[in-house]
Amino acid sequence: MTQKMEKQMGTILRKYNREEGNVISILQDLQKKFGHVPREAVYWFSDRLNIPASSFFGVATFYSQFHLKPRGRHIITACLGTACHVRGAVPVEHRIREHLSLGKGEDTTKDMHYTVESVACMGACSLAPVIRIDKKIHSNVLPEEVGDILEEDREGKKR
Repeated sequence: MTQKMEKQMGTILRKYNREEGNVISILQDLQKKFGHVPREAVYWFSDRLNIPASSFFGVATFYSQFHLKPRGRHIITACLGTACHVRGAVPVEHRIREHLSLGKGEDTTKDMHYTVESVACMGACSLAPVIRIDKKIHSNVLPEEVGDILEEDREGKKR
């Protein structure tokens, strides 16, 4: 842990008293400051507030807004819900991961440009299969289109 990181966490710590009800607020501040919840930060706050680290991790893993690993600057969300699954979402997601050279268990590209996540439903069943890159929705995606979609996105072109 760097001195700068510890100083930033000290600033967050001073905002809160020693009540367990502040766990969510502390996690929100950590997420905002670092883009994820660093494990070493959880242990740092746990020691100083005498709150078990498991309380922090329990909350952080329960709520989808918290991330324990650094994430890419851009988020690719692949819908794997029933309609998308039936219309070929799994091969689309595999092609995304393949195109980005993500190994098994990896979600974020080495250059921190993209993080890939899957969800159970995006509420766009009539457009299945669907992927979202940040806020832009791509519908009726075929596996063979994935490379072009990602290249166009990286170049900032509109599809």
